Amino acid sequence: MSSLYSIFIGSNSGIFHSSSKKGFSCFCCSMAVEVDSVSQIELQGTLNSSRAYWPSKYILAWNVDVGNGSYYLFASKTAALRVTNDGIEGYDVKIKLDKDNGGLPTHVTEKFPHIRGYSAFRAPATLDVESLLKCQLAVAAFSGDGAFRNATGLQLPGVIDELYSYDGPLGAVFSEDSISLNLWAPTAQAVNTSIYRDPLGGEPLQTVQLNESSGVWSVVGPRSWEGCYYVYEVTVYHHTTLRIEKCFAIDPYARGVSADVKRTLLADIKSESLKPEGWDNLADEKPHLLSPSDISIYELHIRDFSAYDLTVNPDLRGGYLAFTSQDSAGVNHLKKLSAAGLTHVHLLPSFQFAEVDDDKKKWKFVDTKMLETLPPDSEEQQAQITAIRDEDGYNPVLWGTPKGSYATDPNGPSRIIEFRKMVQALNHIGLRVVLDVVYNHLNSSGPSDVNSVLDKIVPGYYLRRDADGAIENSTCINDTASEHYMVERLILDDLKHWAINYKVDGFRFDLMGHIMKHTMVKATSMLQGLSRTQDGVEGSSIYIYGEGWDFGEVANNARGVNASQMNLGGTGIGSFNDRIRDAVLGGGPFGPLLQQGYVTGLSLQPNDNDHGGKANADRMLAVAKDHIQVGLAANLRDFMLTNCDGRQVKGSEVYTYGGSPVGYALQPIETINYVSAHDNETLFDIVSLKTATYTSLDERCRVNHLATSIIALTQGIPFFHAGDELLRSKSLDRDSYNSGDWFNRLDFSYTTNNWGVGLPPKDQNQNNWPIIKQRLENPSYKPDKSHIIAAVENFTNLLQIRYSSPLFRLRSAKDIEDRVRFHNNVPSWIPGLIAMSIEDGHAGASGLSQIDPKFQYIVVMINVQPTETKFTNPDLRAKSLQLHPVLSMSGDTIVKESKYEPSTGSFTVPPKTTAVFVEPRHV
Repeated sequence: MSSLYSIFIGSNSGIFHSSSKKGFSCFCCSMAVEVDSVSQIELQGTLNSSRAYWPSKYILAWNVDVGNGSYYLFASKTAALRVTNDGIEGYDVKIKLDKDNGGLPTHVTEKFPHIRGYSAFRAPATLDVESLLKCQLAVAAFSGDGAFRNATGLQLPGVIDELYSYDGPLGAVFSEDSISLNLWAPTAQAVNTSIYRDPLGGEPLQTVQLNESSGVWSVVGPRSWEGCYYVYEVTVYHHTTLRIEKCFAIDPYARGVSADVKRTLLADIKSESLKPEGWDNLADEKPHLLSPSDISIYELHIRDFSAYDLTVNPDLRGGYLAFTSQDSAGVNHLKKLSAAGLTHVHLLPSFQFAEVDDDKKKWKFVDTKMLETLPPDSEEQQAQITAIRDEDGYNPVLWGTPKGSYATDPNGPSRIIEFRKMVQALNHIGLRVVLDVVYNHLNSSGPSDVNSVLDKIVPGYYLRRDADGAIENSTCINDTASEHYMVERLILDDLKHWAINYKVDGFRFDLMGHIMKHTMVKATSMLQGLSRTQDGVEGSSIYIYGEGWDFGEVANNARGVNASQMNLGGTGIGSFNDRIRDAVLGGGPFGPLLQQGYVTGLSLQPNDNDHGGKANADRMLAVAKDHIQVGLAANLRDFMLTNCDGRQVKGSEVYTYGGSPVGYALQPIETINYVSAHDNETLFDIVSLKTATYTSLDERCRVNHLATSIIALTQGIPFFHAGDELLRSKSLDRDSYNSGDWFNRLDFSYTTNNWGVGLPPKDQNQNNWPIIKQRLENPSYKPDKSHIIAAVENFTNLLQIRYSSPLFRLRSAKDIEDRVRFHNNVPSWIPGLIAMSIEDGHAGASGLSQIDPKFQYIVVMINVQPTETKFTNPDLRAKSLQLHPVLSMSGDTIVKESKYEPSTGSFTVPPKTTAVFVEPRHV
């Protein structure tokens, strides 16, 4: 018997099996050869892939077995390796490897669990590993008769970590009379740097060679270099080209850069000349924050904030300094939110990212006057935006320096000074600042792309790779690998830099689940260990949170325990609660567009979506209530409640439709409750899509308010997208990250909410254009100024209510478990109603302690029905409950119709209304 298989030959030839990965080519030729089928060995001679690993100094791992054959490691300092019919040629060194039948050691499989099943091979203890790591490397396997069977390149992060983990100085270090440059590049063969006077063009003032010690390349220069620019030239083998490359890169630890990161600015971040007046005293002037449980977050895009604000100086619009315009419409709006209780502004990415040109002179614009004349459902607006849209995005180039496009001058130190002024200005109006960090991926890789930095300096180390050696792209593109020591160190150093040098008060991690849990725990410990006396900041008040989604190559802890929702309990790190979002609004971002949720009419005011019949819709409504109630109790794993089937269950025993536990947090600050964020449609837009077409505009505005009220009154951390309180629209755009100012407008004059500015960009929305068009062309969907002003008042009322009592901001799981109760339960439950109570104790009495000096009992009634609802519960009789003073004085006449009858424990709640009742403490 015989079978056919292919042999691949030629110079550096090979086949790449993961064709879905971008950026890799397949160069191969093949011929059919007849072989004995007993061996069943597939011969794959390729150096374009890296299927083998070098995880420890004398241990290699490769998922290959040729029986009693032999295995060799090959190295070439000039990258001359090539595959032939007989094996590998062009090598300087050939080392025999011994197969270790004991398998990979524990320290290897713990760090790299995805290679746990690989075969282990041992290299001689006399091997000069350090020298070999600067070469092109490959391994090859030969059968017992000496025939060539397999070859591949190597992935090196494990052995690099073991030999070259480093905790000393990196980047530019300034002393009184000198500047030292320090670059970690253990695989480099040589490193030079050129010093320039100007940010672009011109000949270098000088070019100097760096010297290596233990993988770190350093040089000492004069203090006169300050204010100059430099570029590294790194001579290094790059696995993507199979060549020794001369890579030109900026410094990964740059604290200043030229426009579009062409060169690194030698900026002493601690220089007095880079500090706004009073900067060193800012720690003493920070808004007071008693506990992380007191945090509330407002997510805001720097450019959106002022791009259309005519009360801001035109030269400052869209940038850092717009926040220093103390009398602008936008700043006055933030002052209003701050006065109502809002504590934190979360600024969407403001580090140096790609796609948006730092030089505003190169920007392209649309004729907004012309666009304003077009119909609200026209295709023309999006067509004009799309023509220039790919000049926007958040793909990181460099983490440690502010984005140049938000500065008045992208060159020099302006971006440093102006970012600090922005933080200072926000702090002075009572708002702390959260920095959005994107450590999970990078814009570019390879040896030549201008936006590739880390992969030029230590190729193949910073980016996570699959079993073939291709870069993982599940987060977007170029996934980073925080499981590697120096990647984790760079992340921790960057966080510390922003916390100390920019006095940032918190960090939101994009796709945090792609970062290892140990990195996040170290980050928390490091940040909270910062002190005012030593570091100029109060680290204990710094809060971190992020997206704990579990997917891609890290899913189910495949690369180590990752920072996903289910793994973060007990860490004090917050993660976004998608359970409450989906239950409130319906379906989630990947579900049917018109699937309704608790507040958008599910069962009670059905739209045209097929929810599986009335009985199924009723069941969905009941399940959604369970999910929301767990969220109102901070999504705690062990919170007990009566579910829709009448059973007493924990939060972790309530399940999503996918079978995951709804409750996963162990502390209230581990839950970020939200219904709207920069991703997907705005709150008002999703409400406009999911509510039935016969719903009135006034009702939609009340639905918007219902959704924000649920978030504002939850235990845990409430999170709001900028404009939730303005009925903000993006003309139903579901993915507006690069839809330009036109679709992302914020109007703090309250004149318009940006509804009906054209059909949204077709690439993400065209399939839904028929549904979208039906709504945009209908003038009854567009709010007027009175609706917007009412929405702002309702939102500030909610904030005032939240901050009127510490009972809304309980600090421990035990307090929530002891004090929070839900009362509208089966068998006599009323669909579409949530009845929640929060109880306080009495000073000197046994039982609950007293934490609220004003209120001893609070009842929150959330009625999403289109009609007035009466709810009676004997447990709530004989109390001195009254409508919260904020609501009794509000401009919302409907909520004022809410009533409580103490003799029966009955509540009357108007349609689509959240009513809060309080029992004042009798002194």
